[in-house]
Amino acid sequence: MIRSRFLRFPVLRPRCFSPSFHFDFQNPSLNTRKASSMTAKTTESVEFQDTASRKGPTAIVMLNMGGPSNLDEVGPFLERLFSDGDIIPLGYFQNLLGKLIAKRRTSAVREHYREIGGGSPILHWTEYQGKEICRILDETSPQSAPHVPFVAFRYAPPLTEEMLKDLRDSKIKRAVAFSQYPQWSCSTSGASLNELRKQLLEMNMEHDVDWSVLDRWFLQEGLLKAFSENIQKTLETYPKEERDDVVIIFSAHSLPMSQVSKGDPYVNEVAATTYGIMQNLGFKYKYINSWQSKVGPVPWMSPSTEDVIQQFGKQGHKNMILVPVAFTSDHIETLKELEDYIEDAKSKGITGVKRAPSINDNAVAIKGMADLVRLHLETSTPHSRQFTQRCPGCTNESCQKRIDFFQRS
Repeated sequence: MIRSRFLRFPVLRPRCFSPSFHFDFQNPSLNTRKASSMTAKTTESVEFQDTASRKGPTAIVMLNMGGPSNLDEVGPFLERLFSDGDIIPLGYFQNLLGKLIAKRRTSAVREHYREIGGGSPILHWTEYQGKEICRILDETSPQSAPHVPFVAFRYAPPLTEEMLKDLRDSKIKRAVAFSQYPQWSCSTSGASLNELRKQLLEMNMEHDVDWSVLDRWFLQEGLLKAFSENIQKTLETYPKEERDDVVIIFSAHSLPMSQVSKGDPYVNEVAATTYGIMQNLGFKYKYINSWQSKVGPVPWMSPSTEDVIQQFGKQGHKNMILVPVAFTSDHIETLKELEDYIEDAKSKGITGVKRAPSINDNAVAIKGMADLVRLHLETSTPHSRQFTQRCPGCTNESCQKRIDFFQRS
């Protein structure tokens, strides 16, 4: 039976973002109702520019795994997660096993979310980033303005179908599907786009909107600079004489080895991001990639972040910085899982383990995202060159259907 101490996957939830929405950490149950009311207000306010020189309005759809905004959403979140064969393949009995595993895990996972305030802040940060990206784009790309942010989570509200209802009501005819996973994996970005395609077809919207895809951006300059600056700030919290001996641990969500062996590009793209960050830091510090959030008894990537911390501690290292290199915002995997690793290390005498801040509201990273979208729109690029390449060992026909669909779009 699958077991997991934490549930750490990004969630996609479709919703149009309003700048007046604020995440209530003290009362997370209010957040879904707040954001839902803001969605209607925002979509109603879109002003169309009906001139020959403009290509707007443009929807910027932030795709992610998502996370429960309150404790009531934990059970449905887990059921959607474990029922999706793109991210956790369970074979022929996927739906049945997914429901059973979710039911078994709900109580424990609810407690994890209770410990971080009663819900995940991923919706808050995704909506904030979307709002800021569109604000910048309205200034730098007036030809495609106004830019309107939407959120589409895969496993928690706002779900993809909810986002599409808002998009249809807005009457916007141009949209960018912007994956919030900088590094592509078929189990994350691929799963989100598979769901987008599925819902577009089920809602008879496949011809309503001109779609393009930002499917990966693991070497985006603003992203690398933001990570580098956050690491540098964390380094400065150590005594000056100890900084050169700090080990930087770049922690990313793990994948089952069955997925990796098919040729999923995620591993290489995470490594490329790490290399770019270390290049910014002048390769002055020791570093390693590690993997977190294993779920179940099947072989997953190694070394695990938890094992790396413990083994380095046995080798005499006491100062380490954990960098959540594959995430663009805080959620259960950073706020709970990595923090638990740090506390466990302290209990064993490894006292200098710290976590670098996540991207969240980092202005450099958000400006980088806006620049990425601006270039994407200016060049009318439908997707990256790599988007059309399936993994050499791919057996999932949904992958080819996804490629064909967005090429056609």
